[in-house]
Amino acid sequence: MKTRTTRALRCSAPLVAAGLLLTACGSNGGSDSGQPAGNTSFEGRGPITYVAGKDTSGVVQKVIDRWNTLHPKEKVTFVQLPTDADSQRQQMIQNAETKSDAYTVLSLDVVWTSEFAAHQWIDRLPGQRFPLQDMLKPVVETAKYRGGLYAVPASSDGGLLYYRTDLLKKAGITRPPATWSQMTADCAKVKRLPGTEGMSCYAGQFQKYEGLTVNFAEAVNSAGGVVTDASGKPDVDTPSARKGLDFLVGALKDGTIPKEAVTYQEEDGRQAFQSGKLIFLRNWPYMYALAEKSKLAGKFTVAPLPGLNGPGSSSLGGHNLALSSFARNKATALDFMKFFSSQDSASTFLKDASLAPPYARSYDDASLVKRYPYLPDLKQSILHAVPRPRVVQYGDATSAIQQEAYAALTGAKSGAQALKDLQSALQKSTAQ
Repeated sequence: MKTRTTRALRCSAPLVAAGLLLTACGSNGGSDSGQPAGNTSFEGRGPITYVAGKDTSGVVQKVIDRWNTLHPKEKVTFVQLPTDADSQRQQMIQNAETKSDAYTVLSLDVVWTSEFAAHQWIDRLPGQRFPLQDMLKPVVETAKYRGGLYAVPASSDGGLLYYRTDLLKKAGITRPPATWSQMTADCAKVKRLPGTEGMSCYAGQFQKYEGLTVNFAEAVNSAGGVVTDASGKPDVDTPSARKGLDFLVGALKDGTIPKEAVTYQEEDGRQAFQSGKLIFLRNWPYMYALAEKSKLAGKFTVAPLPGLNGPGSSSLGGHNLALSSFARNKATALDFMKFFSSQDSASTFLKDASLAPPYARSYDDASLVKRYPYLPDLKQSILHAVPRPRVVQYGDATSAIQQEAYAALTGAKSGAQALKDLQSALQKSTAQ
């Protein structure tokens, strides 16, 4: 596709961000009236693209095929980006910075909405076109920037603790652990069983990428700390945050977490769990359907994440649909966004890919809970989740978190020094 050469002029004042207290040129700062800001025009019909990370489930193309059958003159082409979130974000930013119309509808990690809106890479949307009132409130909030709607929730996400029910039962353990110490004690009991000598206790996503930001934030929040305080200012160099990081560092040192977990992304952990290498695993709900199709079917379930003194806190995950400011055929794009984020599509994603629906009623439907027993735990994970820092310069913030957390996990720095350096780096990134 060709590159557009016209666009509304950006203001020249620098963007200023501090956690949730975001300001940017081009926004009126008022509440969402349901109308797009400025002169945004949602006109034009014809072919568009949908841009997202690689679909490991196959269900995305299935939903797109359904749209294409119904709209043969407005077909959607699925552009698949790499599986890791950092690469996805970078490619989307590169497309925006060249003002290319190659990307139409973007699947954004929920934490990217503010960044993309502040830089005017995505359009403000007409809220009345979407059933936001039927969605979970924390999920809808991730789609807003300074009171305006800049994206539409397509799926939510909350971290869950996957565990081997068969092994816990054999070890005489009747309930999943609520704390880190209970989890390590349960592992010790399981590893005394015949045939479990080569198993490791626990893993998450600890490679230096967005997953590490998520897992680090969850450890800090689950120990009573914060990455940014209520006013949006970095506050990570604290005793509580240190306890969270110390859990991860100590678990790697004593073997509770296997050494190779510093190379794990989501799929690495899933495969390790399914192959019998792990007793517990932190992962997203997408894994449930895949694990049910593996040799572990009927031998695992999920629970809320454990924490220092009780149940922990997940990072709020999920994906929002946003409309590229440089796209063509925006009328088609809006209709596709409504279709792709509908209750019907959400049900398909739940059924075929274990993706968390944004709609509140899905979690209270007895027939769905019977079919997907993890839904009550997932709802609590989402409702009690803590958002990652919603800052305009999110790339700088997450890069700093990954750098310092990885240094602590691999022993390049002490936990105390890593948190001190991270506090300084976050203060710089949120002051830009």
